[in-house]
Amino acid sequence: MWVGLDAVDWAGLKHNYGSAEDVPGLLRRCAGPDPDDADDASSELLNLLFHQGGWICSGASAALPFVLRLAATPQVLSRCALLELVAVLAAEAGRVEARFLDPDWAPAWERALPELLGLLGDPKPEIRRAAADVLGACNSPGELLLPGLLRCWEAEGDLATRLELVLSLGQATLRAPAGGHGAEVVGLLHGLLGDRQAQIRLAAVHALAPTDPGLPARRLDLMLEAIRDPSIELWRHTSSIQTGVLGVHHWTAGLLAGPAPDFTLGLLADHHDDEQRIAALAQAGRLLSQWSSPTTALLPRLVAHLDDPAPEARFRATELMACLGPGATAHADEVATLLSDTAARTTRTRETVSEAALWALARMNDPRCLPGLIELIAGARSGFASASAHYPATDLHHVSLPALDEVLSYLPDHAEQLIPSICGRLQTAADDRVLNRLCEVLAVWGPAAKAAVPQLIDLLEDDRTWTAAAKALAGIGRAGNGARDLLLSRMPAAGPHMELAAWAYWRVGGEPEPALEALGRSAAERGRPHPALRKLADLGPHAAPYADRLRAMTADTDPWTRVEAAHALWAATGDAEAAVPVLTTAVRDLAQGSYLPVMLPALNHLARLGQAARPAAHLLRNVATRDQRLRTNSGWRGFAQDEDIRTAVGELLSASGLSA
Repeated sequence: MWVGLDAVDWAGLKHNYGSAEDVPGLLRRCAGPDPDDADDASSELLNLLFHQGGWICSGASAALPFVLRLAATPQVLSRCALLELVAVLAAEAGRVEARFLDPDWAPAWERALPELLGLLGDPKPEIRRAAADVLGACNSPGELLLPGLLRCWEAEGDLATRLELVLSLGQATLRAPAGGHGAEVVGLLHGLLGDRQAQIRLAAVHALAPTDPGLPARRLDLMLEAIRDPSIELWRHTSSIQTGVLGVHHWTAGLLAGPAPDFTLGLLADHHDDEQRIAALAQAGRLLSQWSSPTTALLPRLVAHLDDPAPEARFRATELMACLGPGATAHADEVATLLSDTAARTTRTRETVSEAALWALARMNDPRCLPGLIELIAGARSGFASASAHYPATDLHHVSLPALDEVLSYLPDHAEQLIPSICGRLQTAADDRVLNRLCEVLAVWGPAAKAAVPQLIDLLEDDRTWTAAAKALAGIGRAGNGARDLLLSRMPAAGPHMELAAWAYWRVGGEPEPALEALGRSAAERGRPHPALRKLADLGPHAAPYADRLRAMTADTDPWTRVEAAHALWAATGDAEAAVPVLTTAVRDLAQGSYLPVMLPALNHLARLGQAARPAAHLLRNVATRDQRLRTNSGWRGFAQDEDIRTAVGELLSASGLSA
């Protein structure tokens, strides 16, 4: 097994963490008698030789023959894990550019292939599955692989291994010339669409879909029947899929292009198994997070799951009602019945169904959420997030609750009822994070939060709390005029918070000069000047002395800086001719369905320019009818982004005299 191991110059080879001199020791540990240590060693090899992919290192090429020798040795306890390493390396070798592929990999792989094909006859079915997975993942010509795969298929009696073989035959056929074994396999796969075993039929659809992308839509009934069958558990035992109901739902949904509500509606049909219903709701979240059009068809099914026997299903259905928010207000009464449902998820934070209902009602601007939120403001135990979190947009829907301040930010219409509780908490809050977040809510509410001004003035007098209060007062604006003198007195010792003190002073009705000086200085600094530029724009013509600097900044390399500088230039000088092209360039890709967060402020600024922004309005007039959601985040935040950008486009069209 170890012949030639010590002859390799491992120290001269590389892996993802530097020299590959530690690889021989890990290989020897993989063959050791301690199963835990062998697993640890194989996991470390995966990390060193593959990590996150992107290249095939020289250490991987040198290690390949020894890894396969270990995988072929019955006494080795980590055989499957080692074949998993080979599978990811083989797949990555077929994906990366030639410059990222170690030149020794191809000859090493060619020498290893016969040994790998031999593992298709291993006595253990899990090894046969793993070997088939590697052969499906690699980029070797199909004609080299298909004879061995077909022989294994004819002899194989283990159902999970047969599933793996169907997938591998499909992948290998993609790399085979027309005719010959390739034609034989295509005929076999089409025949398997009528197999008596439901999961074999599903595997055949997956195997044929790359060359017949319309097949999944034509065989929707076949896929739904298989996915909802108890035999779906077989996929847990495969090497390439290794997942249960939820994963197979997601994997199979990926075969369908564009919005495909019929598949999800079929999954949402009543089922006796909790895991099936929960997975169906996960698929509904995936679909709704990507497309708007399925909402009408899916919404009644979500409502039907609000009284599901499984708490996780009730939570997911309610959380999706929150994501849809204003689009689900017709069902607020059904959501409100869950306010007393204290059943908790099995997650670390133990979010409850009642909390999801509070969130959904807040998104619907329904006052029935207020009593529960008042308790949370006072400090009641909560499954809401402890802080704001962003999850990148994927084809999965991230199920989560927002932070309490994010919930409250949607409720300025109910500020009068909520402010007494917020002020009470501000008086007693020992945690600066709580105080800051509640003050940020008041800032977002703006003039609607004017009842909180007396409490905020008290906070201004405290060195610990004055910055949070100043932010809130700046958002509230002139209704906080009584704080003007205190803010002015803060400026001499404000230090790094000078800009905040001067800005809040201006916002509550003070003189513009301190803010102009502080913001002009911040806007000129390297780094992230756009927050200062945004505030400078609010000073309007007072900022005219900075016009030349602002004009130069409209050509900055940072898009946020360009957008805020263009708006500030217009606000200071009225120069729409210079501002509109910059702002229009920032939103241009939105017309093709590409969304970036900088587009929202750019659209809001364009709307302020009115008729002058007509070029942008003409460009974007069809955005509101796009089906695909415009977002960069997963979960509820992606839905909110989509709502906000569509609202902003509508306001731009209206302001410029156009209609969608």
